[in-house]
Amino acid sequence: MPSIPDDADLAAYSMGRAAEVLGVTQAFLRSLDGTGLIEPGRSAGGHRRYSRHQLLLAGRVRVLLDEGFLLAAAVRIVTLEDRLAAAHRRILELGGKLGPGEDASIPMQTRRDTTARQNM
Repeated sequence: MPSIPDDADLAAYSMGRAAEVLGVTQAFLRSLDGTGLIEPGRSAGGHRRYSRHQLLLAGRVRVLLDEGFLLAAAVRIVTLEDRLAAAHRRILELGGKLGPGEDASIPMQTRRDTTARQNM
């Protein structure tokens, strides 16, 4: 039985399958292409192919949009979260340690806290 590569960056999902997995439209995925957040690979026939990592990013953007963020803000948040996670992985690879509350793999709450402002 052939082994399945466990590469989160392998562009293995067609646009249709990626949209199905995320529960979004193909138009949503195309809109993310235009933001620069996700640059899908291409098949030999020129069709978009997405990786698991790209699907995670797209899914996170969808959550932020559902919480009321504008697309540009959601893309910026996800970009910064992804860069922070990469930096933390690099720190650990180099033998460093992360302090309490610095683990980027634990999603932080991004919902706007309106109750705190109302009580001011």
